[in-house]
Amino acid sequence: MAVIGAGIMGHGIAQVFALAGHQVRLFDPNPEVLALAKQRVRSSLDSFVQVGMVTEPDARRCLDNIIPHPELASACQGAGLVIEAAPEKMQLKQDLFAQIEPLVGREAVLASNTSALAISRVGEGLAEPGRFLGVHFWNPPQVIPCVEVIPGERTEPEVCDRVVDLLKGAGKEPVRLKQDIPGFLGNRLQHALQREALALVEQGVAEPEDVDRVVRYGFGLRLALMGPLERADLGGLDTTLAVQRYLLPMLDNRTGPSRPLVDQVEQGRLGVKTGGGFYDWPQEKAAKRQAQRDRALLEIIKLTRDIEEA
Repeated sequence: MAVIGAGIMGHGIAQVFALAGHQVRLFDPNPEVLALAKQRVRSSLDSFVQVGMVTEPDARRCLDNIIPHPELASACQGAGLVIEAAPEKMQLKQDLFAQIEPLVGREAVLASNTSALAISRVGEGLAEPGRFLGVHFWNPPQVIPCVEVIPGERTEPEVCDRVVDLLKGAGKEPVRLKQDIPGFLGNRLQHALQREALALVEQGVAEPEDVDRVVRYGFGLRLALMGPLERADLGGLDTTLAVQRYLLPMLDNRTGPSRPLVDQVEQGRLGVKTGGGFYDWPQEKAAKRQAQRDRALLEIIKLTRDIEEA
């Protein structure tokens, strides 16, 4: 197995499969990113060990299963599955798969971890598009159980079957889409919420931290236990219908990005990666917050699984 890209997503995807016992070849064109990958995996594994989801011997075996490769060809050679985790640029991904396809055998499955780009377009230049599909891990991929499995227009059904089985074996919760659609399921839902959140800030209704508090300490607490359709059933569909008839015409429905988001990016405030966005992120604060996030998410996952098993 090979993971192409060792950055924010790639090193976490490598951890998922290495922890499940697979040998993972990890490639990144940036030597500094590749050199830091196993250190980042070790730091992530510490959180798993602390909550009792991974033993220390398992953590060491996971690290041993990840083999950094400085060359794309050596990383791909003999791989039965190649997962691309490059930045979200269509041409970049298309060019990368054009390089990867001749390096692997005909039985190898090729997968993109794009979070929103149409799968059929990403793989449109492949000689054998039937073996190509999308596998959208969520950040942080080593923690979040859900992985969306998206077929392209020409993906063979058995390819999706193989990848779903592989993900289940790695302890993930694969969700198989019936068709290729930009944004898939999760990002369409997530960005609908984000559009309204940004609109409320833009309109001066609330500060960013108060919008976040409503989600964190309000309806967001339910989301780990039930999705929006189950919640509607439990609350009463007649109530949901009445609220939608009244409220939907008032919600933001723009088709372009929100001004507060554009302003932040134009000012070079990109979030944690630049030290500030809607919040200020000095390095120590960012590292602490990300560690807290991962630890809390793992505890929530343990709790929800215990409830389901009971």
